[in-house]
Amino acid sequence: MSDPTQAEILPSGFLRSVHWLNAAAIFIMIGSGWRIYSWYPALPIDWEFPWSLTLGGDTGLDEALHNEWGLANALAWHFGAMWLLVINFLLYLAYGVTTRHFRKDFLPLGPKLILRDLGLALRGKLEHRLGDYNAVQKAFYWLVIAALIITILSGLAIWKPAQLHPLTSLLGGYEVARVVHFFGMAVIVGFLVVHVCLAVLVPQTLVAMLFGRAWHPRTAASEVKR
Repeated sequence: MSDPTQAEILPSGFLRSVHWLNAAAIFIMIGSGWRIYSWYPALPIDWEFPWSLTLGGDTGLDEALHNEWGLANALAWHFGAMWLLVINFLLYLAYGVTTRHFRKDFLPLGPKLILRDLGLALRGKLEHRLGDYNAVQKAFYWLVIAALIITILSGLAIWKPAQLHPLTSLLGGYEVARVVHFFGMAVIVGFLVVHVCLAVLVPQTLVAMLFGRAWHPRTAASEVKR
């Protein structure tokens, strides 16, 4: 029998699977994208990502075999992960709409709620309950969903600028689409940094996402999500 002083939180198997598949796809795309950027920068500045943080294979081996430093491999990794991300993300959007996940977990939301919870967080008074998102978290999730949509669309515009000419034109042309793609990536990386820090500060969330269950003290407001 469960301890009556505890409440069990069970993220759905679908959400856990989507979470980790998206995480894998995004990390692959970031690493390979940084290698691609270092070859062909989107911004007019003399700077590149450290090669140790990029993905594209061993540069020495690629130079010997293909006379280039991993660009072809980086592109292969990037496009492979792109399909995983797009398909997985579309499934997540469909799930979020059909099960009302977005409405139940990410709404209501507004400037007053965000400022209120942000103020509480800065003062260290914001309570965190598993399965219950505060307004700041809700805003971050909406932000990263928007960033993923923009990054995917700009990536498609870069990948097939001729075939998807209307989309590329809508984004301001090929070179502007590359800049949009870069800053979309930057927003996603920023979200990941905050996300990982919160997981470290509240390890129950990581346990729940890994194993499908975690425990926290039961309160009057606690709910069991299955």
